[in-house]
Amino acid sequence: MDPPALLKQAKLAAVTEEWMREADVAISALQCWTSIEENYGVVPCTMMSMMSSKLMSSACEVDVCGLVGMHMLALASQTPSALFDWNNNYGGNANKAVCFHCSNLPREFFNDYKMDFQEIIAGTVGKENTYGTVDGVVKSGHVTYLRISTDDVSGRIRGYVGEGRFTDDPLRTFGGAGVVEIPELQKLVRYICQNGFEHHVAANYAAVSGAVVDAAENYLGWDMHVHEG
Repeated sequence: MDPPALLKQAKLAAVTEEWMREADVAISALQCWTSIEENYGVVPCTMMSMMSSKLMSSACEVDVCGLVGMHMLALASQTPSALFDWNNNYGGNANKAVCFHCSNLPREFFNDYKMDFQEIIAGTVGKENTYGTVDGVVKSGHVTYLRISTDDVSGRIRGYVGEGRFTDDPLRTFGGAGVVEIPELQKLVRYICQNGFEHHVAANYAAVSGAVVDAAENYLGWDMHVHEG
């Protein structure tokens, strides 16, 4: 535990949430890489995790489109959402992959978790400026995943959505990470790459893909791809 960093984290959380109330802002996307560490000396992961737990979704790396996906899932399920990186394959199973962030995942995504230092950028900004990540293995359960993005060529908003599950497969790493199993995963990965989607994806422990597609296509007029396994 790092008491000075905890105090900084608490002050940042109090000021941010007060500003959000005054500005009538419900969700947030923070420049956590690496402005806050360099200028304030703490990672904002814990406060972002706590806001997401309160359904005030908070996204990493100023990913506004990722935040929209988090918020849609949270509204549909009334449970917290998280934002992950699509990471590496898991062993030789073509339908399993590692989802990871370093992390600001809400506590509802873990069975056990702890606060720790952010290992990835510690060498860049100094370890003493990186305390406050939420570290643990993501728990098993059914999940809906969603990515919203903008198509600058067509001037339209688009996305993809599907369902799978986080598994209990063993995983030794840092940050917040879990193994996800998605039928026909390689087909999904090919679609993501061929259509230029970003590496972030929102996730939620609920089966709400149908509600998301209905809202996005029929009410908002967005182009949605449904991954069928």
